[in-house]
Amino acid sequence: MSVPEFFAAAPTLRVRDPLADFLGAAAGGELEYCYLDAVKLAGHSCPTVAGSYLATIRALQFLYPDSLPVRGRIGVKFRASQEDGVTGVMAAVAGLLTGAAGGGGFKGIGGQFMRHDLLQFDVPVPLEMRFVRLDSGAGVDVALNLQRVPADPAVRSLLGQALDDAATPEQRQQFAAAWQLRVKGILVDRVDDPELIRLQPCHSVQSAGRCALLVE
Repeated sequence: MSVPEFFAAAPTLRVRDPLADFLGAAAGGELEYCYLDAVKLAGHSCPTVAGSYLATIRALQFLYPDSLPVRGRIGVKFRASQEDGVTGVMAAVAGLLTGAAGGGGFKGIGGQFMRHDLLQFDVPVPLEMRFVRLDSGAGVDVALNLQRVPADPAVRSLLGQALDDAATPEQRQQFAAAWQLRVKGILVDRVDDPELIRLQPCHSVQSAGRCALLVE
């Protein structure tokens, strides 16, 4: 399989998944995710997939500063509806890394390892997303500012050429290369830009298992 070289330079994420441990899928439940996993899930590589991937990693690093994030024990709330714009794509990527799922998600084994209803939409959070630790109620709100990595001005005209039925392989390749340059900017060139991803901690209110949060 041939993919852009910069994929290998993008951040990776190691997590501990108790369900993977319980069912013998991975020793100790330790799993590692890379950007290519998100690309395989989405079927494409774009600024939304890249930004959602990086935003989720940053949120989990914030919530678990001294340990591996615990996959399956993290809730993700979205301000927008699932059908709104690219929210569904963002949720899919966040769900991949956190284990959070919607109503159709895994219902658990013996009252443990439940993943369903950990992805929620139309929640009045102040930024685009909120990540919540179910054990402690600690949370962080997250917003993406993909304008920090603008597209090449030529992308629009290249896109028009590539969509034409008469486009040559070279024209389509030229568009694809220009498109992926912005993705590389997000994941590699500007990955440490503090204004690319905004994190806002939340005050937590603990409850039994699944937590409500108050905005800071």
